Amino acid sequence: MADFYSFPNKGSQGILDTGEYGVKDIEQVRERAEVKRGQMDLPFFAMTLVILTIGLIMVFSASFARAYYESGNPAYVFVRQFIFSVSGVAIMLIASRIKPTFFRRYSFWLLVFSIGLLVLVPIIGEESGGAKRWIDLKITGFQPSEIAKLAVVLSFASMICIYKDKMKTFRYGVLPFVLIIGIIVGLLILEPHLSASVIIIALGGIMMFVGGTRLRWFAIVAIFVALAAVVLLSNFDYASGRIAAWRDPLSQKLTGGWQIVQSLYAVGSGGLLGLGLGQGRQKHLYLPEEHNDFIFAVVCEELGFIGAALILILFAILILRGFWLALRARDRFGSLVITGLTSLLALQVFLNVAVVTNLIPCTGISLPFFSSGGTALWLQMLEMGIILSISREIKDK
Repeated sequence: MADFYSFPNKGSQGILDTGEYGVKDIEQVRERAEVKRGQMDLPFFAMTLVILTIGLIMVFSASFARAYYESGNPAYVFVRQFIFSVSGVAIMLIASRIKPTFFRRYSFWLLVFSIGLLVLVPIIGEESGGAKRWIDLKITGFQPSEIAKLAVVLSFASMICIYKDKMKTFRYGVLPFVLIIGIIVGLLILEPHLSASVIIIALGGIMMFVGGTRLRWFAIVAIFVALAAVVLLSNFDYASGRIAAWRDPLSQKLTGGWQIVQSLYAVGSGGLLGLGLGQGRQKHLYLPEEHNDFIFAVVCEELGFIGAALILILFAILILRGFWLALRARDRFGSLVITGLTSLLALQVFLNVAVVTNLIPCTGISLPFFSSGGTALWLQMLEMGIILSISREIKDK
């Protein structure tokens, strides 16, 4: 796509070209063009609220047993999640009012900030489950990897718009992107956080593909990634243990396979219609992370196959609407950002469901809008707000 704007002094439409117009003139034209902003995309906004509401209900159902056991208050987790949800909606609405040029202007600084936080994690991070991924904010835990995902989307979109046709070359279309991904993934492996590493690599690849990088470079990079994965899995006890539990969870049902075995019990016992909302059994301290990474197992147990399928259909509608908005974005930056953020949402939903059903090895991937967690939810709502901001400039929605 190209950036089309109306030039007052020309009286016609044209593609922005620094050869004919100065940089300052282009910025002035952008600002004047962006003043005319319409209404945000209401279907996308409404679908986000529907999924968030269902997720909030499921957090209460999935967490009350553990919350009562650990704090004496069965609504403890729910109240926290409710506060984060309401404030998250406010963040989404505020972000929807901010012009996309703001996100583009500060995308590089967000990338630098996220890398700086990842550097700090091994130093000041909180360890849990054999990994050090969180920075304690007192009110909630915070994973810098979540900011890194958003930073990759915004910075890559900005870089692609700058390089334009040069994206077909190795120097501009491959090297800077691979270096950024390599730095982020290297820091994530130190935590270790393999699931976030996979998402960052996939997300970066999607952005490069949409941006115009030649397919042959993907084949070459894929070979190096595969070789690196083999080396890591063969020398990384943390990862090799997860794979062993994934291949035969019943053989380790009292150790590494306990979580996935309990998850499969929950999914299987739900049947077609489920046991009923609030009637699940595995959440009663059998299934670890029942209100976080494995909340979809509780969904399957209580709402059954039909309920779980309907929730996945809602996610599919939201994702398809996101890609629809990307196709109609006013400029290339907006199209790339919506594509990246929608792809990030799709990746996290797919990978979370795949883990819960043992399709892939167990990793720490949360289900967007469902899994409990304050800062992660805030960032997800911010990302939805950015999409809504770009949608304000789309005509004939």
